[in-house]
Amino acid sequence: MGFFDSLGALASSIVAALVMLVFAIVSFYITVFIVGAGASFAGYDPGGGFVTLAAAVLAGAAIVAGSTPLAAVAGEE
Repeated sequence: MGFFDSLGALASSIVAALVMLVFAIVSFYITVFIVGAGASFAGYDPGGGFVTLAAAVLAGAAIVAGSTPLAAVAGEE
């Protein structure tokens, strides 16, 4: 049964990675909308490249912060 357990763990890891990728893409699109709307509310008219860059930095930082275990941040392991 060890082989089938390993195969199941591999399949669940692949599914989890795909779900995380979909959530990352969705959060990026939402962040692009928020950055663009915030810039227009503030009276700025940035180019699409700047909005995309800002959204990529914000979404990437949120993904890294979300994947960091809280116990390691608090100094408790």
